[in-house]
Amino acid sequence: MTAPAGAEHAEGFLAVDSGGSGLRVAVGTAARGTARRRSSKVPVRTGSRGVDPEHLMEQLTPLVRALTAETGIRPATAVVGAAGFSTLGDALRAELPGALAREFGVRRTVLAADAVTAYAGALGSRPGAVVAAGTGLIAIGTDLTTWRRADGWGHLLGDCGGGAWIGRAGLEAALRAYDGRAGGSGALLAGAEEQFGPLPGLPGLFYPRPDRAAVLASFAPRVAACAPGDPVAADILRTAARHMADSAAAVCPADGEPHVAVTGGLFAIGDPLLVPLREEMTRRLPHARWVTAGGDPLDGAARLAVGLATGTLTLPGDETMLYVGEADTMTQKGN
Repeated sequence: MTAPAGAEHAEGFLAVDSGGSGLRVAVGTAARGTARRRSSKVPVRTGSRGVDPEHLMEQLTPLVRALTAETGIRPATAVVGAAGFSTLGDALRAELPGALAREFGVRRTVLAADAVTAYAGALGSRPGAVVAAGTGLIAIGTDLTTWRRADGWGHLLGDCGGGAWIGRAGLEAALRAYDGRAGGSGALLAGAEEQFGPLPGLPGLFYPRPDRAAVLASFAPRVAACAPGDPVAADILRTAARHMADSAAAVCPADGEPHVAVTGGLFAIGDPLLVPLREEMTRRLPHARWVTAGGDPLDGAARLAVGLATGTLTLPGDETMLYVGEADTMTQKGN
C-alpha cells in the first residue's frame, strides 16, 4: 500500500521497539491496527547520558519517513519501548518527545521500559505477570495500580535463568568435565568444543568481548539439545525454571486470578525449558492462570498507542516504567 502523491495523510500512531538486537518500527491507526513494519539491526547506543536520544532518532527517522510514504499515515501518537529506559532513560525523557514532535508532528509520546511493552504485547491490560527472557531476563507484573519488576540486572549481577545464565552454566559444566571435576558433563564438553573450539581458548574468546552476554546465550540451545539425555544439562534448565518462577512470584498480584505469560526468544528452545517452567509456575503461583502471550513487544507498543489515542489506556503510569510526555509541556501524566 503506497499513499498517492498529494493525498492527505491519515492520523495514526508510531510504535517502536528498541532493544539489544536493533530497532523495530511500525505505524498504524486505531481503527486498522498495525499497518506496516520496518527494522534496523543497529542497536541504539548507551553512553554517559544513558540511552542516546540522538542516535535513536538517527536510526528512527529514515524508517518512519519510509513508512509514512508507504502507508499515508502521519503519527500523532508515538510509543517507544526501550531497553534500559527504567534506569538509563533521563535523556530520552528530556529530549525525545520534542524531537519526535519536530521531525514527525507527534503530539504525544509514551516512553516505556521494554519490559512494559513486552507485558502489553503478552497480556494487554489484564492484571498479571510476564517473564521476558532472551539473552537476559526480567519479570514484570501489575495489579493495574502499580508496576513491580524483578531481576533484569544484567548478566554480571542477575538475569537468573536467562539465555546468558543458561549458557554460562552449560559452559561451566563443560569445563568441569574437561578438568575432571565433579559436576561435569561430557555431552556439554563435546558441544562446547564443537561450537567454540578447544576449551583452553574460552577465556580469550569471552572476556575481551563487549557482547559476551550474547555469546554466552548462544550456547543455551546446546544445553537444551543435551537435556533429554544428560542429567547435568536437564538440571541446569530445571534450575533456570526455578529462577524464572521466583521472579514471576515476586511480581505477580497475590489476589484474584492473574494471568501469567512468557515471551522472548529464549523460549524457542522448547519443552526442555517449558515443561519444568510450567511445573514451577504451578507450584509457586497456584492462583494464577498460565496463558499464551498474545504478541511481542512491538505489538505491545502498538497496543499502548491505540489505548492512548482512544482514551482506553488502563496500565499504570510511572516515570521510570511508563512515561507519557506532551510535546509542548514535556510533563508526565499518570492514569
